[in-house]
Order: sequence, then C-alpha cells, then structure tokens
Amino acid sequence: MSMKNNLPLNPAPEQPKSKILCLDISNYSKTTQFISCSIAVFLFFLLYGYMQELIFTIQGFQPYGWFLTLVQFGFYTIFGYTETKIQKLTSRRIPMKSYFLLALLTLGTMGFSNSSLGYLNYPTQVIFKCCKLIPVMAGSILIQGKKYGPLDFTAAVFLCVGLTLFTLADSQVQPNFNTTGIIMISMALLCDAVIGNVQEKSIKTYGAHNAEVVLYSYAIGFVYLFIIMLITGDLLQGFKFFSKDPEKCYGYAFIFSLTGYLGIQIVLTLITISGAFTAVTVTTFRKALTIVISFVFFSKPFTLQYVWSGLIVVLGIYINLYAKKNPISFTDLEMKVEHLFRYVKLRFSSRKYHNHYMSNI
Repeated sequence: MSMKNNLPLNPAPEQPKSKILCLDISNYSKTTQFISCSIAVFLFFLLYGYMQELIFTIQGFQPYGWFLTLVQFGFYTIFGYTETKIQKLTSRRIPMKSYFLLALLTLGTMGFSNSSLGYLNYPTQVIFKCCKLIPVMAGSILIQGKKYGPLDFTAAVFLCVGLTLFTLADSQVQPNFNTTGIIMISMALLCDAVIGNVQEKSIKTYGAHNAEVVLYSYAIGFVYLFIIMLITGDLLQGFKFFSKDPEKCYGYAFIFSLTGYLGIQIVLTLITISGAFTAVTVTTFRKALTIVISFVFFSKPFTLQYVWSGLIVVLGIYINLYAKKNPISFTDLEMKVEHLFRYVKLRFSSRKYHNHYMSNI
C-alpha cells in the first residue's frame, strides 16, 4: 500500500494558541486563562464604553453613528492587517462565504449599536444589550446543537433581570425612549446573539487565528458600509462633519477603535477557551461597571435600586459559575425533585403514623 493512501483525508486543523495581545497563555491552566482574559476584557471595554459615550457628547454628532462605524471598521481593518503581518499569517483558513455572513452580522451589531446612541441614552441602550444572554443560548442550541442545564437558564434569567433593573433605574430617572432607537438596538441585539456562535463554530472548525477573523470580518464590513453610504449620500455628509474638528472626531474615534479592537481580540480568545455563553456572561457583567463609570464621569443620579439589582447580577454570576463546576441536566433535576417528594411524603407519612400512635396511648 502506498504512503499516499495512509494519509488522513481530512486532517484536523491545528488549533491556534491562546493569546492576550502578543502574550502566549496557552501553557497556563484554563482557570488562569479565563481570569486573565476576563480582566483584559474589563480593562479595554470599560475604556471603550467611556469613549463611545464621550464621542456622542460632541455637539451635533448624533446623526453620524453610521459614519463613526465606517471609521471604526477602517481602523479595525488596518489593525487586523498589521497584526497578520506581525504574526506572519499568510493563508486564510475560513471560507469567504463564512466571512460574508460574519461581516454582515458584525456590521449589524456595531452599526446599529453605534447609531442607536443618537436616539437613546446610554443606559437605555445597555438595557437591551443585557438581554442577549438568552438569545446567545438559543443560538448555541440552534447553530451548534449545544445543551444547557436548568442552572444555566436560571443564571441567564438572573443576569438579564438584574442588569435590566440596574440600568432601568437610570432610564426611569432620565427617560429618553425613541422608536427608531429601540428598533436599531433590537437589530443589534439579534445580530449579536448570532455572531458569537458563528465565530465560535468557525474558529473551532477551521482553527483560524483571531487576527484573520477580525481582518476579513471588518474589511468586508467596511466595503459593505462604504457602498451603502456612498449610494445614500451619507458618506459625504460624514466627511464634512468630521472635517470641522478632525483632531477631536478622528482622535476620539481612534482611541474608541483601538480599545474596541484589543477588546474584540481578547473576547475571541475567551470564546475559544470557555465558549460563547461564558464570554457573553463576562462581557454582560462588564456592562454594569460601564454604567457605574457613566455615573461618575457623566453626572447621573443614584438610587438604591442600583444596589439590590446589582446583587441580583452577582447571584446570577454565582449560579453560572456553580453550573460550570457542577453541571446538572433536566433529567437529573427531575430525579432530584422526585426523590425530594418521596422523602417529604415518607417523612409526612411517618409523622402522621407517630401522631396517631401517640394519640391512642
């Protein structure tokens, strides 16, 4: 038999190393990798959230959320291309048809999210974003065939309810609801619920590097948006507005894009380490701290509702972590409930017999 026939037909792709920026953390334990990535996600995305809100404080900036997204995608493309050269990545692993879908979802997530801030206040936007845990779970079940236990669903409910109440307190004090903004952030939520699972499946299937995913997703997304804005005429209007104060507009956009790019890279690493649901859990809890920073730097009132709703979030995170260490299925839960009912019934019957016996003495 020839050597050619002994070769595997579909060799498994080499899995990329886990890295935080240029630091290889593959040799550390999964717990250390998770903690390191989580800290980095908090650091970069807290600054990202601050810059996002700061940009929209520029006078007259509200209608230019989509142009900001175009500038952001342009920076991301440059960052991604630079990193692929540094990492010496010369070949593409994920098929282009997958990137066409990823680019569309990425454009929907980032574009609708940025633009919604022109119509909604920041806490109202976060209210909707906090509810993406459950759609991500649904996406994992439909796209990847994953199964979750009752504790996972319970944790998702607690996190969504707690974070929603946390941010709802601010929206009640300073309501700024707008139908257009609600539609935009809802579209961003739908795209966001799908994109994490598509990224996880693509990275694990083809063993692609994070820099490759970012480069192609945002480069194709940039082309999508550039053509759309060129046709609608919004491209020229955006250039004119940014040219009035280029240092502030492009300077803020650069810091906003750089922190977002670094944060995305680490989130992709976190997805490969712990999965989409855990990554979303970390990024969702980060949003609560983003709101706190928003209070400090953008003068928002404080109510006690923030305290007890924050405790609900902590409880949800604890349940989620407990579920990871002690997984339980619905079948196991049903058996435990059945055993509990049997125990209670037995105790009740024994106590009833004891009382009847004592009454006849």
